[in-house]
Amino acid sequence: MKFEMIDGLLTITLDLISSSVFAVALLMFGYFIRRKVNFFEKYCFPAPVIGGFAFALLALVFHITGAASFKLDTTLQTPFMLAFFTTVGLGGSFALLKAGGKALIIYLVACWVLAILQNGFGVGLASILGLHPLMGVMAGAVSLEGGHGAAATFGPEAEAMGAYGAAAVAIASATFGLIAGNLTGGPIARRLITKNKLEIKVSKVDGLSSYMDKITQQETEEKVTSKGFLFSMLIIGLLMLLGVAASDWIRALKIPNFFIPGYVGAMFGAILLRNVNDKFQFIKLNTKIINLISEVSIGMFLSFAMMSLRIWDLASLAVPLLIILFLQVALLIVLTYFVLFRLLGRDYDAAVMCAGMLGHGLGATPNAVANMGAVCEHYGLRSNKAFTIVPLCGAVLIDLVALPCISLFLGIFGG
Repeated sequence: MKFEMIDGLLTITLDLISSSVFAVALLMFGYFIRRKVNFFEKYCFPAPVIGGFAFALLALVFHITGAASFKLDTTLQTPFMLAFFTTVGLGGSFALLKAGGKALIIYLVACWVLAILQNGFGVGLASILGLHPLMGVMAGAVSLEGGHGAAATFGPEAEAMGAYGAAAVAIASATFGLIAGNLTGGPIARRLITKNKLEIKVSKVDGLSSYMDKITQQETEEKVTSKGFLFSMLIIGLLMLLGVAASDWIRALKIPNFFIPGYVGAMFGAILLRNVNDKFQFIKLNTKIINLISEVSIGMFLSFAMMSLRIWDLASLAVPLLIILFLQVALLIVLTYFVLFRLLGRDYDAAVMCAGMLGHGLGATPNAVANMGAVCEHYGLRSNKAFTIVPLCGAVLIDLVALPCISLFLGIFGG
């Protein structure tokens, strides 16, 4: 760590080690604050967002007052990002689609369609409001369906394409979405239940339930060992290398308006490996270790992304951004209330899943679970169908289409 005067301003420079330690400290601070402050716990705010955003606010104060500036070494942000999306791919088993049946397919396709609609709607609104089209993508599926992880991933890419302030817009939109998703999910589900006078009963999902029971039993039997951890890291590392190599190869082809980021390539490589391995069982994938690596990777990635956020970039974008976000919320409410509920069967399970859609369609999967939990607690009956299908789609399967869709919009409107 160095302290020096540059152009009359105190500049605090953190090297790779200092920045990494600081990122871990902010992550742990976020966990502490979330445990102590009910607001953050209620709205399912990720710990790295809390800790990193607290530092970003401090940096904003220093920027406004001219007291100091920070230079951070976020070199490890990209490897952590790659590792996280690779672990997401390793969870993408196609056997889930077969086991989930019609309801899972309908819900998943709805998630994929929503990603396209949110991006298209955002681009249109941004153009009307005189903003760079990529700002609409940042306030679309990137931050809403994608959450803070996708916001921190795609924001810097959009800035590199000329959308100045895109990183701050994406993070702010994701934060707005977390709150909006929780505020709308429960009330909309209860409205559907009361207006349609639904019978409070649930349907069975035998195939999916038995499949998930098998997975749960497998995870219970798995052990975390140093050898198993290193082997999992090796598999993830190789997939990361292949993803980056594939991305570089595609970029070298110079196809107009088309590119595949390294993390998308790594994710699809991981999906391919997972499903081939499900059939032939040529290696042992330890789900417990992979999930551990996933949690650490997303925590560190988001902590790095948040601590380097420039909040002051939002100053001139606040009003048009709020207009886009409120209209995005209205769009999802309309689609959920009038379309998705009917497609899912117009019953109690469908209403609960609608609460989940609003949770992760605007925020994140934990918001979806919180919404569904509140509805089921209110009516005294848990919808196992909803609690199985929604997290699977919102946390894993949605990215099969959502991430390539985002990349496509970046390629089209970032030129």
